[in-house]
Amino acid sequence: MNDESVAQSSSFIVPPSSFRKMRFSVRFNNDMPAREYPALARAAEQAGFDQFWVSDDLFLRGVWPILTACALVTQRIAIGTCVVNPYTIHPAEIAMQAAALDELSGGRFNLGLAAGAADFLTWVGLEQNRPRAAMAETIAALRALFAGERPPFLSGSPPGWTSEAYLRFPARPIPLYLGAMSPHMLRLIGAAADGGLPLLFPPEHYAEAIAHIRAGAAEAGRDMAAVDVAACIWVSVAEDRHAAQDALREKIAYYGYALSDTILARLGLERADFEPIRHALHTQRDLAYAKALVTDRMLRIGVAGSGRDLLARLENLVALGAGHLSFGPPLGPDPLEALRVLGREVIPHFRSPNDE
Repeated sequence: MNDESVAQSSSFIVPPSSFRKMRFSVRFNNDMPAREYPALARAAEQAGFDQFWVSDDLFLRGVWPILTACALVTQRIAIGTCVVNPYTIHPAEIAMQAAALDELSGGRFNLGLAAGAADFLTWVGLEQNRPRAAMAETIAALRALFAGERPPFLSGSPPGWTSEAYLRFPARPIPLYLGAMSPHMLRLIGAAADGGLPLLFPPEHYAEAIAHIRAGAAEAGRDMAAVDVAACIWVSVAEDRHAAQDALREKIAYYGYALSDTILARLGLERADFEPIRHALHTQRDLAYAKALVTDRMLRIGVAGSGRDLLARLENLVALGAGHLSFGPPLGPDPLEALRVLGREVIPHFRSPNDE
């Protein structure tokens, strides 16, 4: 069975005993009240997740205090930014915050980076110049700083750093994860990062994404075993299947129109298909009607349903080679309950007793 037929088969079942050691993570947007995140982090840890990620989208709640609060109420789970960018935050500041949070959490911090969304950067008069080069330089600078060294010259803006540019306290080599969607950025994951956070729309896009990451690793002479690639998908889970689908419909109603033509083509969709939804949401301001216009084909951008409903498509991902499943927003109508369902019905299905 080839990759394409695996991705298209909804009944392909991989025996749980054949799964290698799996990792599981959960991702949240930074759009909720800050005081809600510690309870979610505790619940994720109790449910058996390995990593807890929070975004840092512009003009929402800052990620650093959120993760600080989460670090103080957890003991095992790794915490991370998903993601910060070197345009709105200077790499020196990123290094300072990351190293301090890693110190506070007892070495449980992962640093998620990306070039950011070009549209959002224009809100504050910033241009996304040379995004791949900027990310490669940022990774090189951060590795140097965490090693107690001076970073190499960073071209462009800001100008190169002086000999005084180094951390004044010891840090460990914090794992660097790169968020990516384009082929060039996916290759950079394999070439330079410790891990990847590729957004997969739909989840079956993993086969194409991992091929680019492997190509980047091969070009750099790196072993892919050293790169933790998280299969980042949109998930909505609840005991009530319709409630789970409704939460995903809302996410797609808001963001579907902004997805690239390439992503939409994978699902047999066009941007014009989302125009009535956009009109209902932004002109008529009728969220219920906008959600009603989201079709079953559009829903396949993510995965929605009960815990058992999710298994077939997640098994497809594992069959394609995914060793890290990352569940992202909306998660469900009740995120806390979604974490419990995933911990009760999904994680044990894929995790062998030897993984404990």
